[in-house]
Amino acid sequence: MRPITKEIYLNWYEEMLFWRKFEDKLAAVYIQQKVRGFLHLYNGQEAVLAGSLHAMDLSKDRMITAYRNHVQPIGMGADPKKVMAELYGKETGTSMGLGGSMHIFSKEHRFYGGHGIVGGQIPLGAGIAFGDKYHGSDAVTLCYFGDGAARQGSLHETFNLAMLWKLPVVFICENNGYAMGTSVERTSNNPDIWKLGLGYEMPAEPVDGMDPAKVARVVSKAIARARKGDGPTFLEMKTYRYRGHSMSDAQHYRTKDEVEEYRKIDPISQVKKILLDKKYASKSQIEKIDAKVKDKVKECEKFAEDSPYPDKSLLYDAVYEQKDYPFLKHKL
Repeated sequence: MRPITKEIYLNWYEEMLFWRKFEDKLAAVYIQQKVRGFLHLYNGQEAVLAGSLHAMDLSKDRMITAYRNHVQPIGMGADPKKVMAELYGKETGTSMGLGGSMHIFSKEHRFYGGHGIVGGQIPLGAGIAFGDKYHGSDAVTLCYFGDGAARQGSLHETFNLAMLWKLPVVFICENNGYAMGTSVERTSNNPDIWKLGLGYEMPAEPVDGMDPAKVARVVSKAIARARKGDGPTFLEMKTYRYRGHSMSDAQHYRTKDEVEEYRKIDPISQVKKILLDKKYASKSQIEKIDAKVKDKVKECEKFAEDSPYPDKSLLYDAVYEQKDYPFLKHKL
């Protein structure tokens, strides 16, 4: 793993702050009905992504996740202006406005979505890894899902095959405590989700998902194992989301005191404290980063606002029609 230097901490602070403010802006424009449909925000979970990206080789490694997926492609290298335009449903978006909030996608940067079906991305992540192994690539796929998706049967089928075929995939459960509004304690006989991997003899462990440095070290070890052909690893990232499951979530299942308690270990605040304590940055330098991030978010908003909606003819480009499609006629 690359050393975690002063520059890395400065980059983590800027990137995580940008992701947070990017999501905050989306919440604001959603209320104005400029972004429609469902909107699931990543606030609080940024350390999982920051640490993972540090461990990855972004020239070849791949990523797939669930519907809380706006900032991951940005971290992988996608243009944030195009990501915001996609959420606006604009022609300049990553999928020309056809994907929207839950289906951000970037083939160029090896980000494979954005999946609205709970747990639907888990077998797909293994499939991508199988493709790399089949073609002799040493790329590794990082497959993310939430604690709710860990209850899906597809996880067990995928874990079994991934171990059987020693697939180059790292399974990462972002356990933010709640499957929509239902706590892990109410859905699992054993709240230690990482132990699900042990039934398949898959290396598995819990990780402090609020600290990017801890995430980076563990993910780096898992990627190295996968890259040398030893198969998958299952990591449970203990994290927290500060906003609701989606914008329509009234959050009656938790107290404000609980949220404030987790804000004490906010990943951005932790990194900021390290920058100041180790004198990696002065307060004025941090203020400059804050201003830079604010301007960058404004640029994304302006780009999305000014972009045109796609022409209606695009609808016909996204469907397939063949009059003599080779299905057998019904016998009745």
